[in-house]
Amino acid sequence: MTTRTSLLSRTVPEDMAGLRLDQALAQLFPDYSRSRLQQWVKQGRVKVDGEALRPRDKLQGGEWIELEAVEEPRGEFLPQAIPLAIVFEDEHLIVLNKPAGLVVHPAAGHRDGTLQNALLHHAPQLASLPRAGIVHRLDKETSGLLVVAKSLKAHKGLVDQLQARTVKREYLALVQGRMTAGGTVNAPIGRHPVDRKRFAVVEGGKEAITHYRVAERFPHHTLIRVQLETGRTHQIRVHMAYLRYPLVGDPQYGRLRLPPGASDELIEALRGFKRQALHAARLSLTHPETGEELGWESPLPEDFERILAILRENRGMIKP
Repeated sequence: MTTRTSLLSRTVPEDMAGLRLDQALAQLFPDYSRSRLQQWVKQGRVKVDGEALRPRDKLQGGEWIELEAVEEPRGEFLPQAIPLAIVFEDEHLIVLNKPAGLVVHPAAGHRDGTLQNALLHHAPQLASLPRAGIVHRLDKETSGLLVVAKSLKAHKGLVDQLQARTVKREYLALVQGRMTAGGTVNAPIGRHPVDRKRFAVVEGGKEAITHYRVAERFPHHTLIRVQLETGRTHQIRVHMAYLRYPLVGDPQYGRLRLPPGASDELIEALRGFKRQALHAARLSLTHPETGEELGWESPLPEDFERILAILRENRGMIKP
C-alpha cells in the first residue's frame, strides 16, 4: 500500500477575515476533520502565501492557501476474499448485511477473517481511510445493516451525522420476560467495575439512551423494536439486562430461563440459540454527497425467524 498525497489550494474569502487558520481550513476543506487539518498545519503541510503559520494564527482575507493532503494506509491488515452481502453501493458508500459470527475489526485473537479484511479486498482504496471506512460497528454475534464510507468526504459526513444523532438505526431484539409496554432507558454505560470484559450501567459512565417498543408478546418472551440515540458498546444488551429483560442467547448479560410447561422443541430451540437475539433491521441516513435521504431494511436471519416461529407455535400452550 502506498501513501497518496494531493496538493490542494484555495483563496481565503474576505468574509473569513478574523478567523483562525484552523477554523478557516475546516470551512475551505470540509472533506477533512479539524484534528487532521491541525495536524497537517503543525507538520508544515499548510502554507499561507508561502509561509507556515500556527493553527491559532488569524487570517485577514485574500490569502492563498496550499494544503498537502496526505492519505495514509491504515495498519497492515490483509485483504481477504470473504463474501459480502451488499445491499447498496455507489462511489461514496457501502451498505451491507453483516451475518452473525463475523467480527467487524481485526483485534487480538481476530487478526483476519473480519469484515475489515473483506472490505479491503472488495474496495482496496479503503486502506487509506480510518478503520477502512467503518464508522460504526455491530457486535460479532449481532446481525444486520452497517454502513461504510468509501471516501474521506463520506467518512467525515457520516461521522458528523452519527455525532449529531441523525443516523437512524432500528434493531429487533428478543428478550426474556413479558414486557407490558415500551419506554426509554437513559442510563450511563461504562466498564463493569469487576469484569473488565463486560459493560454495565455505572455512575460516571458515558451517556447512553435507548428507546424501545413492543413488537410482539409471548408468554415469557417479548420481541421489541429498539432505536439507539447513542451508540455505546453493548448498549442494547446492557440496557435490557439493566431492566431485567436480558436478550435471548446472551450469557454475558443474562442466563437462560426456560418457561414452565415449554415443549421439548422450544427448550431445544432456546438452548441451541448460541448468540444474542439482536438484528439491525433498519438504517436511514442522509447521503453525504447528494443530500438524499436513504433507508434500507434487512429481513431477519433464518435462526432468528425459526425461534420466533417456535415461540408462536407454543404461544397457546404456555401460561404467562
